[in-house]
Amino acid sequence: MMESPAPTRETASEPREAPGERTRARRSIGVLIIAVLLIGSGFFFGGFFRFVDTVVGYQTPSPLAADGIVVLTGGAERITGAIDLMTAGKARRLLISGVHPDTSAARLGRVVEAEPDMMACCVDLDRRAANTIGNALETAKWVRRNGFLSLIVVTSAYHMPRSMLELSHAMPDIRLIPYAVIRPGLTLANWSEDRGVVLLLLQEYLKYTATRVRLSLGGIDGLAELISGTFG
Repeated sequence: MMESPAPTRETASEPREAPGERTRARRSIGVLIIAVLLIGSGFFFGGFFRFVDTVVGYQTPSPLAADGIVVLTGGAERITGAIDLMTAGKARRLLISGVHPDTSAARLGRVVEAEPDMMACCVDLDRRAANTIGNALETAKWVRRNGFLSLIVVTSAYHMPRSMLELSHAMPDIRLIPYAVIRPGLTLANWSEDRGVVLLLLQEYLKYTATRVRLSLGGIDGLAELISGTFG
């Protein structure tokens, strides 16, 4: 019986990739990664600057009037702004959303120097909301109970874009009017010159982006809980 001839060197070994080909492949991958990073950075910073333009550009609407007012707690200046609107007759009723469970209407009224009669007759407190998602859900319930069709939204300027997203998602048929207030000592006009303001806006932009992603995915329960627990 004849034995098969031993394989030659060329047939026994796999063809090897030339060093030049490996170098070109690595360069192509590197260029692709850099391109993806540059495009992603462009989208991120482009969106951030649009977000800042929105925040800085908020102005008091005119005329300003609605069925109700909601203020999302987080600073005394927010509640003071809402009380001023009520005193000026801009709405029939006010909801203060996200109040600490131990805080009474009378105590809040003293802090912001509101008239006791107005606090007693026309102001409701929401003690259940613990974050912006909760603010929107509790506000939607309050709006439905009162049969309102329009609402003035009072919160900090940097918090307004995310608040409007959540509120419009919770009650898409309600006309929402943003009334942005500025925290004392916070200068938004020259935001790029203050590292603290830049970090605040970046943090809020990330929260805003996370909210957009969650809502675009249809409010998946698990993701909603994650976003709520992470960002508030």
